[in-house]
Amino acid sequence: MRPPRAEGWFADDLDRLLEAPRHTELIDGALVFMMSPQRSWRGRLVTALTVALADQAPDGVEVEREMAVRLDERNRVEPDVLVTTASFDPDYAPAGIFRDVLTRPVPFDVTVTLQPPSAATP
Repeated sequence: MRPPRAEGWFADDLDRLLEAPRHTELIDGALVFMMSPQRSWRGRLVTALTVALADQAPDGVEVEREMAVRLDERNRVEPDVLVTTASFDPDYAPAGIFRDVLTRPVPFDVTVTLQPPSAATP
């Protein structure tokens, strides 16, 4: 798949790229394909995190999973879990990588104890 211009792909191009796999992301103007099937532990982990965040979210805050997020005209990614208010912040930036405990003050105070998938209860 060749980009439509010398400077690469733009976020709007993905909407017209019907032959792209379902989970195609755009990073710095380059297409990134998520071709391999996801492991069942990943699905359980994302579901558990989604539920934990939704349980702590105040009114007016939505927790979504696996949806594309346009960061700017050359970046559109699909995070595993996204927490946002109804008025989405266009300056969204990933909060980081967390081990053991996820603690964040925005968009609301949240604390989630993280367990490796093998230690999670069924």
